[in-house]
Amino acid sequence: MEMRSFFGKDSDSNYLISDVKIDPSRSPFIEERLEILYEENDLDVLKDRLKHFNVGENTYKVISLNKMVINTTNKIDHAERRKIEREIGLSINGEPDLDNPEIILGIITLDGRWYFGNYTKSEPIWLKHKQKPHNYSTALSTRVARAITNIAVPHIENVRAIDPCCGIGTVIIEGLSMGIDIEGRDINYHVCQGSRSNITYFGLEGKITLGPISEVTEHYDVAIVDLPYNLFTHASREEQSEILKHARRISDKIIIATIDTIDDLIEEAGFEIVDRCIAKKQSFLRQIILCK
Repeated sequence: MEMRSFFGKDSDSNYLISDVKIDPSRSPFIEERLEILYEENDLDVLKDRLKHFNVGENTYKVISLNKMVINTTNKIDHAERRKIEREIGLSINGEPDLDNPEIILGIITLDGRWYFGNYTKSEPIWLKHKQKPHNYSTALSTRVARAITNIAVPHIENVRAIDPCCGIGTVIIEGLSMGIDIEGRDINYHVCQGSRSNITYFGLEGKITLGPISEVTEHYDVAIVDLPYNLFTHASREEQSEILKHARRISDKIIIATIDTIDDLIEEAGFEIVDRCIAKKQSFLRQIILCK
């Protein structure tokens, strides 16, 4: 579902080729990215073309990405990968540095075609956010919270978001850490205090307001709503309906996390369901529903 939001399509394989450029560290499900600069059917032809590729004054290293089976392409063994890396590296104008390179370049073969370009490895930033001062057992996991935030805001430019039932701030922290313009609110004073403390703990700056969604007067591009159901704040079906109706009033798009089946409430609020999936945390099953 996150992949569809980022790229407008998904893949049954363990890779995807797209014209859309996404920082792999944004997603907990993306391991690495190769920004393709050259591609050829023949490796020798590619090496010949790379004689004209110059990294300037930057030091570099080349890594082969065929360290596992990728769709129908078999893994290349370690010795052969090192040989390919060495041959590609020697074809490039520049100073190699295998220990502390300023640029990492990647080479990969897929279905008989070779691809070369700038390599970026994903950094699991969301893992660091698991250890925060205030936590609730029923809160979204940082991994799911990050994915939901990406589904809501796949491209951050000129997008304003709100989490009107932000709880301990899990979604807010993920959003702020990715540079998303997002703010939160909650009806529980102590929860708001905990959320603010968590945000500050990670060196982030964000706005958390005490109060219900009914008091929101501004408009947002998207709302992220994890419908309350825990020991601190439990919403009845009628209250869930009111939250959704106000979300419709204040936002153009909404992504909902819910343990209940609420399709009828979503439709009554004036939303159309466009995508959905299931997220599991221990014994909790949440429906993740994207609506417009």
